[in-house]
Amino acid sequence: MKRFLPVLLLCSAVYAQKQPCTTAGTDNAFLGIQTIRLWTGDAPEAKGKACEDTPTLTVFFPRSGVANGSSVIILPGGSHMRLAGDLEGREIADWFTARGITAFILQYRLGSNGYLFPVPLYDARRAVQLVRSRAADYHLDPHRVVIIGFSAGGHLAALAATRPIAGKEDAADPVERVSSRPDFLVLGYPWIGAISMDYSHLNYCKLMKVEDRCEALTKEFSPDLFVTKDTPPTFWYHTADDNTVPIEQGLRFYEALLKAGVSAEAHIFAHGSHGSGLGKGNPSLDQWPQLLETWLRAQGIISEMRR
Repeated sequence: MKRFLPVLLLCSAVYAQKQPCTTAGTDNAFLGIQTIRLWTGDAPEAKGKACEDTPTLTVFFPRSGVANGSSVIILPGGSHMRLAGDLEGREIADWFTARGITAFILQYRLGSNGYLFPVPLYDARRAVQLVRSRAADYHLDPHRVVIIGFSAGGHLAALAATRPIAGKEDAADPVERVSSRPDFLVLGYPWIGAISMDYSHLNYCKLMKVEDRCEALTKEFSPDLFVTKDTPPTFWYHTADDNTVPIEQGLRFYEALLKAGVSAEAHIFAHGSHGSGLGKGNPSLDQWPQLLETWLRAQGIISEMRR
């Protein structure tokens, strides 16, 4: 038996390097879940046809009788190397569906699989367009589309909100006929400065080994540089002692929102680790979802349930 041990360990190591991902068409209807592809054919710049090459949206439906017509697109974090699909995906989706909001978890393409920017931005934009273009199919209001992102997903969500593309009325693809601009933006400890020349903290350029291109990438994919008066109303929360993503990055984005005249609400907690999701039992951080619910009600996202 010992002679097979090295082979087994090697196989285990190789398997561990493959990130699990969703496959479109999986039939989980009895759980109120459905997975769809962002593009019916190959996605732009796809390197293959495997799961990690195929961006998807997994749809979580509210229970029958409680849907209110609002929708949310959820972007989990994971340093653009993996996706925290449970902590910053499934748990978030369940929270929203319990409040009548149809939730969509985006499996966007990752740098660990060779997909550098702008590819993840293509996926995020397409996700908003797909949800909006299929609003009638899902009984949604196309003007009540929220995008929420955590950590690296917050970086991507902020980019999608500040760098949207307009719809093309004459496009052959009906998805491309609608705008990719989300109506509302929610950020949880966002990695706003993911791409920067500052290597003293977690840095995208260093992770992806593209330091030689970092200056150009910073100018193109730093959300705070693209904030305008048309940026969606925003809710942001962070912790002051976040050792992974400095709060200064989020503050920079928040200040840009205020300067542009965008409606924005900020909540800064004194203590709390990065990657806290809905709070993870922290007495202080457990309060932020309640603050978010109050904000969503003020925006008309949580309203009277449709029957």
